[in-house]
Amino acid sequence: MFKDHDFHYAMENTRVVMAPHSAIETFGTTRFHFNLVSELLDEVDTVRVRTGTIEAERPRILTAQHFSKVLLEGFGDEAREFAEWMESNASMAKILRYGFQFRKTNFAEKIVKEPMDAALGRLEEELKRGDDPFAALIAGVDDVWEVCLLKFTTEMIQRSAGENIAEWKRRGLT
Repeated sequence: MFKDHDFHYAMENTRVVMAPHSAIETFGTTRFHFNLVSELLDEVDTVRVRTGTIEAERPRILTAQHFSKVLLEGFGDEAREFAEWMESNASMAKILRYGFQFRKTNFAEKIVKEPMDAALGRLEEELKRGDDPFAALIAGVDDVWEVCLLKFTTEMIQRSAGENIAEWKRRGLT
């Protein structure tokens, strides 16, 4: 189990070197293909390259009523008061819900004797030569690499939310 400072360190030291060209699909499942590069702390000029797939389910709109019934179970009085406020202001309180699954079926990792910057540059060139609009290159922290993937998913959600909402509005679904 990692400590709080490990989490913060991972969040601060994770960067998306190359983001996917495509956002999260509004009406379907999206599969992002990640390449996460992290330095090994006990070896000089050596990195671990992890590859795999993160699957994003189609986003859903949660109404205030659904939010208060489903997502606030076990919370205290302040959370219930917030839910009541949301219900009374339902017209302005819609929340997007994104679901991600980390699929280890496509997961692989390898150790590469190469400095971090060189490995990132080489992989970025390889990915640019390819034609995968869902490919991502992430520089992260080795011990808590899954936290780095979570940061990537939150960035993809932030990037995609506006496009998803606009698509729903065009179709009259909001």
